[in-house]
Amino acid sequence: MDVVTAWGRILTGSMPLLSIEITRECPLSCPGCYAYNETHLGGGLVLRDLADFRGDDLVEGVVGLVKKHRPLHVSLVGGEPMIRHRELSRILPRLVALGVWPMVVTSAVIPIPHEWTDNEKIRVTVSVDGLPVHHDVRRKPATYERILKNIKDCKVNIHLTVTQPMMERDDYLDEYFEFWNGRPETRSIWLSTYTPQVGEQSPEMLTPESKLRLTARFPEWRRRFPKLLMFSKSGIAFANPPQDPSKCTFATMSANYSADLKTRVEPCIFGGTPDCKQCGCAISIALHCLQDYKIKGPLKAGHFVRGSMRIGRFVNRFRPNSVKPERWNRADGTVKPLGLVNIEGAKLTPERDSNVA
Repeated sequence: MDVVTAWGRILTGSMPLLSIEITRECPLSCPGCYAYNETHLGGGLVLRDLADFRGDDLVEGVVGLVKKHRPLHVSLVGGEPMIRHRELSRILPRLVALGVWPMVVTSAVIPIPHEWTDNEKIRVTVSVDGLPVHHDVRRKPATYERILKNIKDCKVNIHLTVTQPMMERDDYLDEYFEFWNGRPETRSIWLSTYTPQVGEQSPEMLTPESKLRLTARFPEWRRRFPKLLMFSKSGIAFANPPQDPSKCTFATMSANYSADLKTRVEPCIFGGTPDCKQCGCAISIALHCLQDYKIKGPLKAGHFVRGSMRIGRFVNRFRPNSVKPERWNRADGTVKPLGLVNIEGAKLTPERDSNVA
């Protein structure tokens, strides 16, 4: 994507990043899913309470939001966005025609159309929560067997959110990366760490010691697994994420909508009150790293981004149809402990997991 164009969009009050939950429906019941957390939309409403759209209403609604915000990149999420695969097959080419880079984030519970990933501007990211014996329990019916069938002959990104149980076995992540790095369908592998809400206490959360062990492995993994996309070469950014939404480039440069195409998800895609000090979002970390990229002399990319955002906010005051979300104005809250699946060490082997051979 063109960085100069992105700054130009910011200067005119537009958001270069847009995320849309295109449906409230999902056939999965994944432990720790932030989209269905009771605090996701700030309390009062949850995703399943919202009206959502289908057919022409969904297509025109999504395209309308894109035309309004004029982003460079749009993430189409859910719920499970593939529930609306017919509409997506109409939406994606229209977004490309508007000069947008769209990405569908899915469990691959439904086959991915080849024509989507044949287009260099369209990306499909598949969430795979660990090795088969664990992922298949957590994400049934989107099992490894089904994923591999549904992404056959496609090119997709694989996204892993690392949770504490995965850190209980030293070679767990090595085995995961080796498997997906060797798959012909894998374009790249993205790594995030679990981001809790403020006050949350759950088995998913990484301990400080686990974070140190994880980041210490980054240089080795970068050498061993070429498809593993790590925005933070040394892992320092994962150990020192933005401390609040106002310091998060991702949060300040993005607009996020829920399934009714009106309700805003704030302050970022997680909604609720994310614990930014424990943030492990791959995109947040990537943009945070870019802030320190030196342009010339003492000038860094972050100086241009922050300056552009100030100008963009000023310009936005004079736009009659501009949306002014109440970003970061909610009080801190807590969430209930989640019912989570315990992960125990197990190998991905033909003998034990013949369904993914």
